Amino acid sequence: MQRAGLHVAIIMDGNGRWAMSRGRPRSAGHRAGVEAVRRVVRAAPRLGIGTLTLFAFSSDNWRRPAEEVAILLQLFLAYLRADPESCAAAGIRIDVIGRRDRLPAPLLGAAEHAAALTAAGRTLHLRLAIDYSSRQAIWRAVRRLQQDERCSREAFLRALSGMDSEALAAPDVDLLIRTGGEQRLSDFLLWECAYAELLFTRQLWPDFGAADLAAAVQEFHRRDRRFGALGDSVALAASQANQAERAAS
Repeated sequence: MQRAGLHVAIIMDGNGRWAMSRGRPRSAGHRAGVEAVRRVVRAAPRLGIGTLTLFAFSSDNWRRPAEEVAILLQLFLAYLRADPESCAAAGIRIDVIGRRDRLPAPLLGAAEHAAALTAAGRTLHLRLAIDYSSRQAIWRAVRRLQQDERCSREAFLRALSGMDSEALAAPDVDLLIRTGGEQRLSDFLLWECAYAELLFTRQLWPDFGAADLAAAVQEFHRRDRRFGALGDSVALAASQANQAERAAS
């Protein structure tokens, strides 16, 4: 059963630049970024968000300096150990998506424990993308299902999420936000973002908060989502034009 509400995905960019602009090490920006995560997680349910997917660590990020990678992995571990109890109390389910085979054993164990502890959550489905590549996810899903003659769209979506249960597969993304000023998807949820509304902001991730998330959701609701069809006003005008043409002929 999919959760009601919007699916918002966020590319959390700008931690390092935030720290460097303050004369601090990049690690300080990553730590501040964790607090931004906590702010948006608390705010999401009251803004009508049912699924929140956060791009925490891409498969390409392994190419960063080993010291920075180690700090990031330690921060993920600390979050997954510290926050699941409060998330469970708030009805927030936590899942980690992405490759599992390259994660350190303590981090993998913490992710599995967090998922089990919060499994009953129905207020918000929080998905943390760690060692994630959308292209790899699509390729793995195809390889997993290529021998299954009964393969359905729903089965593909479950495989794409790395989830065996239909209840855990996420709906398509409604709104994708990228902080930090860059305007690209960076191999994040390419399939799921086929019809997502895109919002790019120059604000650096550690400065992003509940008010910013609320403004993004308001902007989403102002947009005319047509999914390839015509909007109501355009459809009405087209219908009236067709009627006029038929009457004149």
